Amino acid sequence: MFSLKSLTKAVENLDEEVVLDTIKEFVATNPSEDEGQAAVAACQDGMAIVGDLFEQGEYFVGDLIFAGELLTEAINALKPVIGSGTTSKTGSIILGTVHGDLHDIGKNIFKSMAEAAGFEVYDLGIDQPVEAFVEKVKEVKPNIVGMSGVLTLALESMKDTVDALKEAGVRDDVKIIIGGNPVTKEACDHIGSDAFTTNAAEGVKISQKWIS
Repeated sequence: MFSLKSLTKAVENLDEEVVLDTIKEFVATNPSEDEGQAAVAACQDGMAIVGDLFEQGEYFVGDLIFAGELLTEAINALKPVIGSGTTSKTGSIILGTVHGDLHDIGKNIFKSMAEAAGFEVYDLGIDQPVEAFVEKVKEVKPNIVGMSGVLTLALESMKDTVDALKEAGVRDDVKIIIGGNPVTKEACDHIGSDAFTTNAAEGVKISQKWIS
């Protein structure tokens, strides 16, 4: 018997087989678009719990990556019943690993979790120059800019990017969050970002607060 709670629990448990079988059964009942959206929300609730368990040390990075992939699969399976469904985006984020840094695991986890929470995410990729961020902000006018970096040198690239957004006159139009191993409160102040995090789940929560 299908229930939203059981779907949330299956996502929380990272049980791919149960998640996809449950959705398959659900889609076969020819649900309404509203019911489809409720199922998406149930999956997102499960993903939020995964994030909490990661924060508590019960899940690890690999689990977060898997959960993100599972969520993508689940939402793809629900697409026949949610129509364009994704129109109810909560906000938009431009995301990228800054110039000089080639790491993307943290960025990709944040992207998966942000998309699961309903954000439209424009992923620029790795080693992105200042201009790439500035041009994309002008183009899509996002709510939030997320910059990622693992190397210490990434901090200066982040500062250069924030400075360039100021020069372009678009800094005040967006909230900026930085993430990665070297980021600290001091780095956040130096760079001029609005928030920092070393935890993708926390980063998504901060982003949600900004647009709520």
